[in-house]
Amino acid sequence: MKSLVVIGLILLGLGALLFYLNDMAIDLRVIYGALSGIGIGLIIGGLVGYVSKGNAVKEAKIRQDYKQLQKEKAELEKQKAENNIADSSTNF
Repeated sequence: MKSLVVIGLILLGLGALLFYLNDMAIDLRVIYGALSGIGIGLIIGGLVGYVSKGNAVKEAKIRQDYKQLQKEKAELEKQKAENNIADSSTNF
């Protein structure tokens, strides 16, 4: 994602640089527009991808923590049941 943003910034900068350095002897507005448009698209795409990846990682972490808590709960319930059985057998 970060590389997309960097490439987008390079293309946007290249488009702007060519536009301002050209003496307009050759009409290359289409090329300037294409470079700038592709640059802006890559910047936005990279940022959206970065944000969506961050959300997916957070959700995966939450799911993993939830599964771990379920395992711990099952172990504690098993230990409690074993302790109850051991306590009831020693009372007789």
